[in-house]
Amino acid sequence: MPTFSDATATPDRTIPSLAGTPRVVPPHRAPPERELPLPAYLRSIRDNALAGFPRRAFEEPVTRRGLLGRSSFVLNDPEAIRRVLVENQANYARTTGTTRILRPILGDGLLISEGSAWRHQRRTLAPAFTPRAIDGLVPHIAAAVTDGMERIAAEAAAGPVDLFTSFYRLALEIAGRAMFSVGMDQHGAELRQFIAEYAERMGRPHLLDIVTPPGWPVPLDWSRRRFRRRWIPFLDRIIAARRGAEGDRSRSGDLLDLLAAARNPDTGAAFTPDELRDQVATMILAGHETTAGTLFWAAYLLALAPEVQERVAAEARAADLADPTGCQSDGRLPLTRAVIDETLRLYPAAFVVVRRALGPDTVAGHAVKASDIVMVSPWVLHRHRSLWPDPDAFDPGRFLPGAQAPRRFAYLPFGAGPRVCIGAQFALSEAVLSLARVLQRFRLVLDESEPVLPQAVVTTQPDRPARFRLIPREPLSP
Repeated sequence: MPTFSDATATPDRTIPSLAGTPRVVPPHRAPPERELPLPAYLRSIRDNALAGFPRRAFEEPVTRRGLLGRSSFVLNDPEAIRRVLVENQANYARTTGTTRILRPILGDGLLISEGSAWRHQRRTLAPAFTPRAIDGLVPHIAAAVTDGMERIAAEAAAGPVDLFTSFYRLALEIAGRAMFSVGMDQHGAELRQFIAEYAERMGRPHLLDIVTPPGWPVPLDWSRRRFRRRWIPFLDRIIAARRGAEGDRSRSGDLLDLLAAARNPDTGAAFTPDELRDQVATMILAGHETTAGTLFWAAYLLALAPEVQERVAAEARAADLADPTGCQSDGRLPLTRAVIDETLRLYPAAFVVVRRALGPDTVAGHAVKASDIVMVSPWVLHRHRSLWPDPDAFDPGRFLPGAQAPRRFAYLPFGAGPRVCIGAQFALSEAVLSLARVLQRFRLVLDESEPVLPQAVVTTQPDRPARFRLIPREPLSP
């Protein structure tokens, strides 16, 4: 039987910068006391990778285990993380298994590419993700959130709401509006079907994905290739439909415009049609799934901490969100932003970064050999006993203005170094605005007592649907 941390409010500690709010520890499975045997560890990679980290990983700076003839390291020492992700990042590449699993659905976009191809894409994409460019996308985000609130309100009027599904649709709508200036009514259902099919049948790591050399096919590769033969024409249809509407100037200034206009500053080269399609796939898939999870976990935490929820709601209701541009960075919503930051600490969407050493290295005094595996897991790092006080508690005060900043390379919700997530500012903008709009209108109450536990395969998601009662608040004064 799994054990759970205490999820009830206890009076032994209050959040200093949120005086009067009780300490709340959200439920999660206790880590195993010892390393899992290899068969159980490989099953955890397939079914729930969070279960594969033993207790000592949350206490020691570096842990090592043997893995199929190689060493596998988990790094929680900030200087060791700096070494791998920044100082010597050229020595560490994506693993064969990661590439094998993600390439059929993401192509050779920014997330998958390596070397000169990655540098070309990163430099070409950079102007589309500056703060000014993101501000230009905020009206698309705001329109999607406004429409999404109406759909959520209609669902709430009918009874308890599965908020993860609601936020999934909202995040997909935001991605569609920001990318194409149009809603996802026409394509959303088919897109969700594609994603669900791939995640359930082909996106889970299996032993042969890990151990088979690159270029050698494994049984699931045939299914992945058949999937891609259907997936590429679907993406091409969406892009063609958007370009067919280019005469409508209301459908402009979106991310597709920015990507199509992007040029490599060194060569002047634009993206080819295939490269553009792969970037579209990466932005839609990597963006909406992570945002949906973050919004769900933020709602869950605030339902467990109703006092904090009321303070966030008061902040959101007092803020002028008629012009939401920059609302998460201009001081209007500091507590809402702190809740999102703390949510990303406790439930990082990208729960692990896995790299394969291309050559020998020394990391925090440990000899790393070529082909060894090095992992930086934000799930472990953000709950590490030496880096965070009371690491399992929900404490947005850690991120409020004036609080002591986390140690460098101890908080990595978007990665670090040259490959830090290029869409971090976009993700924060949509998450903060969406959460503020939800709490402006509703009080969130869990409709059940069974704990919701994190489960990680591709991203950190709830292990089951959880239903919430959304209780309308008094309408805002005009």
